[in-house]
Amino acid sequence: MKRILITGALGQLGSEIAVALRKRYGNTNVVLTDIRDDINSDLKESGPFYSIDCRNGEKLAEIVRNHDVDTIYHLAALLSAVSELNPQKAWDINMNGLLTALEVARSEHCALFTPSSIGAFGPTTPRDYTPQDTIQRPTSMYGVTKVAGELLCDYYHHKYDVDSRGVRYPGIISNLTQPGGGTTDYAVEIYYAAVEKGSYECPLSDNTYLDMMYMPDAVNAAIGLMEADPAALRHRNAFNVGAMSFCPEEQAAYIRKHIPDFSITYRVDPVKQAIADSWPNILEDYAARVEWGWKPQYTLETMTEDMLNTLQRRLKLSTI
Repeated sequence: MKRILITGALGQLGSEIAVALRKRYGNTNVVLTDIRDDINSDLKESGPFYSIDCRNGEKLAEIVRNHDVDTIYHLAALLSAVSELNPQKAWDINMNGLLTALEVARSEHCALFTPSSIGAFGPTTPRDYTPQDTIQRPTSMYGVTKVAGELLCDYYHHKYDVDSRGVRYPGIISNLTQPGGGTTDYAVEIYYAAVEKGSYECPLSDNTYLDMMYMPDAVNAAIGLMEADPAALRHRNAFNVGAMSFCPEEQAAYIRKHIPDFSITYRVDPVKQAIADSWPNILEDYAARVEWGWKPQYTLETMTEDMLNTLQRRLKLSTI
């Protein structure tokens, strides 16, 4: 039975991976950590939880030893838009947090998962069907930390034989957790606005295409990669994973299939738009499909239906 520790466990991705892993391996076998301790009380109370800074290697190693942890999901990080507002803080948390997790994984003989992102690419990267191995020259601090993180994980694997693994996530859309400062937050906010107000003001232009993924697929990607045969993995720390690519206007069109009067307007945020314009339209994820069997389950149509129905039930609004 695996024993797992998650950093950043109360964030958008961490909270849903935590639920899935506790269901899979048992509550006591999945230890959660986060610098915050004032949210998500049900998740914290369902199993071991520690409020710690992910850069505190001594405390992190102590928790790993006390719980006989063999696998770390390192998810603590600042997201793209927030990182651009405070790039020095982003470098500190994203890089020093990862270095700490890798050092603990090395000293305590743990496997480690950490996510990279489409933010690891830049404006000189091919935008359509972005190859697995291609030019990576990001223009945001978030992207810089993601490229550096990929290389650092590769280094720890080759130098210290740490079983490090990761995927390059597209924008992630969740029906449970509100977004936390990413460029693709609009793709979540639009569904809440649709069911609550019937309208949405989008911070990106109407024809901005970005790769996206529904949260259940994002969770399955992380767990699927960590359960894959390590001998089959050639890329390890930076697998492209894709599911769907769309622009705000297309997303709005699918929402109108369920809410005919839904309207969208645009007030472009120059910081978010500049970041989005430097990212790929759609990823080519052949390596992930071949090396460990990656296959997404959701399309824009099926995700939209599930998002709207789920939010309607949770927010107790009229039937869509």
